[in-house]
Amino acid sequence: MLTETMPVRSITMNESDLHELRRDGWSKSFKHAKLKIGDKFHTALIGIRGGHTRNYPKKSFEIRLDNGMTYHWNAEYDDPSMMRNALSFAFFNQIHVPAPITNPIWLSINGVQEGVYLEIEAVNDHFFRKRGIGYRSLIYAVHDNADFSLIDPDSKASKTSLFNGYELVIDKGDTKKRLISFIRHLNGLSGKELSSFIARRLDIKQYLLWLAGAVLTGNYDGFDQNYALYERAVSKRYRIIPWDYEGTWGRNCYGNVCGNNLVRLEGYNTLTEKLFTINSCRSSYAAIMKRLIAEEFTHEKLDPLIDLMHRRLTPAIRNDYTRKASYDSFLAEPAFIRTYIDDRREMLREALLQWK
Repeated sequence: MLTETMPVRSITMNESDLHELRRDGWSKSFKHAKLKIGDKFHTALIGIRGGHTRNYPKKSFEIRLDNGMTYHWNAEYDDPSMMRNALSFAFFNQIHVPAPITNPIWLSINGVQEGVYLEIEAVNDHFFRKRGIGYRSLIYAVHDNADFSLIDPDSKASKTSLFNGYELVIDKGDTKKRLISFIRHLNGLSGKELSSFIARRLDIKQYLLWLAGAVLTGNYDGFDQNYALYERAVSKRYRIIPWDYEGTWGRNCYGNVCGNNLVRLEGYNTLTEKLFTINSCRSSYAAIMKRLIAEEFTHEKLDPLIDLMHRRLTPAIRNDYTRKASYDSFLAEPAFIRTYIDDRREMLREALLQWK
């Protein structure tokens, strides 16, 4: 039975509200619903979430519970493995970069079986309190203007606001002003002044760990968007949290094969470029990457996760007729991901030898 391998989430809601949500995938509205989790019932709000996936026949949802918890139910429609987000976040947590906890679920809405979804913990106040992390701000990087530069990546002109690309989520005072100041100083300083400024305002070690994780998993879209930025309460330094890692482990965000060399060793954004003008940051990053390749990004560490996730998903995927990819494609994915790990390790080792 499906319930032996994954939990079930059951939604009941007004049919006209459900039709309205599905009719306009780009709607920002939320509708009232009842959610059953196990033997417990919750009142909730449900809405459509995602970027380009809002146009897909199988929608992804955001669910806001009456107890203050928020979850994202991702259809993972483009990922034939259904594992890439989950595996990526598990890897980040393994290397001590806090990332959302995930859980595969079987979803039904008004008695209709919607199939397998990935339930993803939201990055919000609950996320920080659960981990005992003190913070004073939270910002989402929602599109590719969140690259820490002064120039719009599309128009190539100066940005109309240095907060373009960001969404203010939790503000305990002057959050937007501080980020704009950070970006302006980052781009305006160099040498010792830059080094001193970054050391005061950025948790460099944590940032380099996040960068290495994004590079190893191959998330091309993870450097100038699809991350959360927060300031530690005591140190006032910025830290970063990964988000939306469906396009990883050898496939892009549309599920297409992209090989092992889509993402370069240094990743892509202005903050990273400025960091790597500082010799100590380059040396630290090289050391982190070498250690992760040797100790964490290995079959010994990752194969058990891949096997566990795949085994847990298999009975449900076999019975899920809402998915784009075939069941045979799903069965082939563990071998595909393992090949990516081998190829990626080799590619990055060679890149490190050339990196000056």
